[in-house]
Amino acid sequence: MNPAIYFHPEAYTTSGPRLMGRNAAGESFLRAFLAYSSNTEFWAQVHMPEHAQLFATAVQSAGRSEPVKVVDINHLGALSQPGVVYFPGPVIGDHAWHRAAFGHGGWSLCGITHTTSSAMAMDALAGLITAPVQAWDAVICTSTAVKENVTRLLQAQADYLVQRLGVQRLILPQLPVIPLGIHTRDFVFTDEHKRAARSALGADANTHVVLFMGRLSFHAKAHPLAMYQALERAAQGLPAGHNVVLVECGWHANESITDAYGNAARLACPNVRVVTLDGRKAEDRLIAWASADVFCSLSDSVQETFGIAPIEAMAAGIPVVVADWDGYKDTVRDRIDGFRIPTLMPGAGLGGDLALHHALEIDNYDMYCGHTGSLVAVEIDATAQAFAKLFASPELRSQMGEAGRQRARDVYDWEVIIPQYEALWTRLGEIRKEQAPALKPLPQPWPARMDPFHAFASYPTQALTLKTVLDLVDANARIATQRVADYRSLAMVSFAKVVLPTDAEVQTVLDAAAAGPMAAAELIHSIPGERQAFVFRALVWLVKLGVLKVVRSEGQ
Repeated sequence: MNPAIYFHPEAYTTSGPRLMGRNAAGESFLRAFLAYSSNTEFWAQVHMPEHAQLFATAVQSAGRSEPVKVVDINHLGALSQPGVVYFPGPVIGDHAWHRAAFGHGGWSLCGITHTTSSAMAMDALAGLITAPVQAWDAVICTSTAVKENVTRLLQAQADYLVQRLGVQRLILPQLPVIPLGIHTRDFVFTDEHKRAARSALGADANTHVVLFMGRLSFHAKAHPLAMYQALERAAQGLPAGHNVVLVECGWHANESITDAYGNAARLACPNVRVVTLDGRKAEDRLIAWASADVFCSLSDSVQETFGIAPIEAMAAGIPVVVADWDGYKDTVRDRIDGFRIPTLMPGAGLGGDLALHHALEIDNYDMYCGHTGSLVAVEIDATAQAFAKLFASPELRSQMGEAGRQRARDVYDWEVIIPQYEALWTRLGEIRKEQAPALKPLPQPWPARMDPFHAFASYPTQALTLKTVLDLVDANARIATQRVADYRSLAMVSFAKVVLPTDAEVQTVLDAAAAGPMAAAELIHSIPGERQAFVFRALVWLVKLGVLKVVRSEGQ
């Protein structure tokens, strides 16, 4: 199995203008894929030609010497050779329509969930119900929680179609749960790293360093107020001479959010020293990871689906305190790798106004997430107790940190995850080979993008058929050939060169027409078989130029 990677560089880099979780996940995946895949050749599907060289460079930079093959939009049929295309997002419905022109069984499509709460993501997932996705396609869900979310969305869309159209049969892609991976070796820090990091923070042996890593966004990532309050309570219970430092390693989107964090911390945890580091800088991330005694992420946002930072903390040997929320339920074992703190949310049926305001764009996406998250609570007392237990016991911190480190290596290292992707892709190929031959092709495989000569068949007086009789307008083929050459020099003619026959093909047709009126089928008789349909329709172009004329249509 040599899958094709749908390669747009923006999806696989963290150096762009907007650093989002999907960028970090994409960059990490590509690095892992090039390191651990069993490929004998590397395929990419690209939308822009310049992306092909960037992909080839990435392969070579990873030390892989296998051949690189690239498919662009003009040659999509070649994707049948790798047999599966991996997309770094959930939007495979559009690509299923693109595949339709080449046969639904030509290759498999595999996407992956990141956030599923944005309008674009929700529309894309709902669209899978009516897009021509097949049982040999898949959307990887990164956690059991997000799979449940995707399933609820698909079921709601299916219910609508059953009521609206009486739909009785649905074809859905596979929804396997495969977690995101990390490079655990990136989170191994020496004692010297740790001493230097803590020194940079001014943290001595009696300082308890708590780390939050990620975007500092109270409305779209994790509201910090519960963490601040819990840390304040835990700090007040410490022995004399002990203190707490909270490191928030991330970035604020703007100055007002920076101020919001500062004001909240001063109010809710005045006895906790808060240090802000820039999570976009490698040196700041090193200080953050190497200095931390405890990691905390009380995620309460529907924008989250998996959450990579707790796994990174586990890989670093840091015990974690996380919300019992979304993907954290899969990754963190409560009281083994750390503590999962209970969360509370209103029951179904009480958020219709939030959904409507988002749908009508009264609220933008950030406000939708923020308003929803404002009605999600994380237990503050339980969080404070978790901090207190970890602050009081170096042994517990060491025990949980080591358990988490081993779990990260055994379960979430990319070296373990990439084979799961490859097994999925192999299975999709097997399903496709078993089931695709039974598909019956439709006359119009992409109804919204039909053959224009079918879609607009009612527009002309008549249609060209193989029996349509045509004749030369000029006295001989030589004159006709010269007129075609003259007309080809006009910009208003040559702009359509991709649909025009070659000079040699025109010569063949005109030489045949010189014998007198004859059916279109006879005019293209000497054209090679693979080009006959192309030249046949171009007979209308020769009529358009006034070089041929219709003598008699079928039935006349």
